[in-house]
Amino acid sequence: MTLNLQSSDPATSKPSFAQSLARRAVTIALFLAVIWIVWLIDAFLSHGSLAQHGIVPRSVRGLLGILFAPFLHASLGHVWSNTLGIVLLGGLLILYSEPAFWAVSIFGALAAGLGTWVIGRSGTVHVGASGVIFAYFGYLLFAGIFQRRFGALLLSLLVFFLWGGMLWSALPSFHDTAISWEGHISGLAGGLLMAKLLARPPAKPEVTLPSA
Repeated sequence: MTLNLQSSDPATSKPSFAQSLARRAVTIALFLAVIWIVWLIDAFLSHGSLAQHGIVPRSVRGLLGILFAPFLHASLGHVWSNTLGIVLLGGLLILYSEPAFWAVSIFGALAAGLGTWVIGRSGTVHVGASGVIFAYFGYLLFAGIFQRRFGALLLSLLVFFLWGGMLWSALPSFHDTAISWEGHISGLAGGLLMAKLLARPPAKPEVTLPSA
């Protein structure tokens, strides 16, 4: 009989599925908590004045809005609709790949913000997390194409059938001026780019030649 004298270190052991799932849920919850806290402060203490710190296209002060805009919302309906988007698309992405979620969240926010700053309509202020949500959507929509894996392709098809209608609000809109199609299309492009950059296509089988 032999005894293993190596002690197991909980800090270095692989987390269980339940622990991993809980960590992902907490990440989404914290993101939403910040958004709702900012909205409550703006609605009840600042009386909506925080919205002026959003993205103002092609202005120097509007550059700071790239950082602030995802956490600012114009109304209860606005923050609620983006909450659903983060839970559904952000939650689906973080379940699929936690590293991809962080990469798409950061790059998508920057891409959506900078794109809006460049192509946004003059005299407008853009706020909201919809650019980040469209980055999630873009990544999930194109991940299967670039990865060429069955599971990723199935996920992309599912996202297209469930949320493909979102593509319409990424096109220039002259009917609802309250919709920031500029942020939507910029976030979508950011998500597409991240799907390409993070793609790991299946390795090609090695070809071995028989020895003479």
